[in-house]
Order: sequence, then C-alpha cells, then structure tokens
Amino acid sequence: MPIITKKDYLLIVVIGLLFGLLLIPVLKNIEFSFFEINLKNSLLVVLLFTVIAPVGLFIISLIGRFIPIVVQFAKFASIGGLNTLLDLGVLNLLIFFSGFAAGYWYSLFKAVSFIVANTNSYFWNKYWTFGSSESANVKEFSQFLTVSAVGFGFNVATAVLVVNLIGPVGGISLIVWANIGAISATIISLIWNFMGYKFFVFKK
Repeated sequence: MPIITKKDYLLIVVIGLLFGLLLIPVLKNIEFSFFEINLKNSLLVVLLFTVIAPVGLFIISLIGRFIPIVVQFAKFASIGGLNTLLDLGVLNLLIFFSGFAAGYWYSLFKAVSFIVANTNSYFWNKYWTFGSSESANVKEFSQFLTVSAVGFGFNVATAVLVVNLIGPVGGISLIVWANIGAISATIISLIWNFMGYKFFVFKK
C-alpha cells in the first residue's frame, strides 16, 4: 500500500504554489474581462492552488488504500499540470517581455518553454512519482523525451480523429466539440506517458 509522507505533502504544496504563480502570466496575457489580474487576485490564485493541492493529495491517499496505483498516477497528473503551466508560463513570460507573439521569435520561445517543461517533468517524475534512486543520465532522459514525443503524436492524432473525422454528434456545437477533442487527446496522451514512463523509462 502506498504511503503518503510529510515530504509528499510538502512537495505537493510547492507544486500548488508554483502552479498558481505560473498561472498568473498566462491569465495576464489572456486578459479575461471578468477576472482582472491585479495584486489581490494574483495572491488569491496562488493561495487557492497552494491550499487545494494538499487537500487533493489527502483525498487521493484515502482512495489509494483501496487502489494503490491511484497515488502514483495522481502524482504524475499533478506534475503534468505543473509542466503544462510551466510551458505556458515560460512562453507567456517571454512573449510579455519581448512583445513578440508570432513568427521566428514565437517558434524559439515555444522551443525554450518545451525544453524547460520537459526537463522539469523528467526530474519530478524520476525522483517523486516513480521514486528512482539512480542518478540522472543522458540515455534515460533521451528515453523520456522519446516517450513524451510519441505521447505528443497520440495527442494530436486523437484530437484530429475526434474533431475532423468523427465530428460533432448530438447537436453539440463545433467549439464545444473542439474542446471535447482536446480533452480526449489529453486523456489518451496522459495514459500513454504514464505507462511509458513507468514501464520503459523508470522501470525498476
């Protein structure tokens, strides 16, 4: 049975804090009319995710008593959320400070944000999600990037299949269906990445 330690709670608080902080530049760039990103609201966002994260881990620990793999998958999913925001956060920070949101500079910024997010993902998953005690190495990191790249392919292929080949059903609008396609793609790639990391990259 998986054991949730004080260290796990400390790390999930750090993840929640980072998630909240990284969400701010994304929200700032999107500029929602109903939610202004000022100092008060920024602190509220950070506080919200810092508090929600350990509460979520506690609930997962209760479920994990009956379904042990849920704890590991929840760690993986929380790292996935952090990496998505890290990718978007770095991208939006580079856009914000440079003023470039298209063209060559955007391509460069996206490459930088992808590398930063995947490097972060590698270390968090290696040492926290899958509890590896071995030192990081180039071969393992290459395997990690390979699994991630295949997962990205599954993500795009699933979205295309759902949106372009199957198409909206039951009177669902195209915009809503596009989001259903994106969510379906995320679920498929999330499962693929978890299985790939667990049984190929960080196998014991």
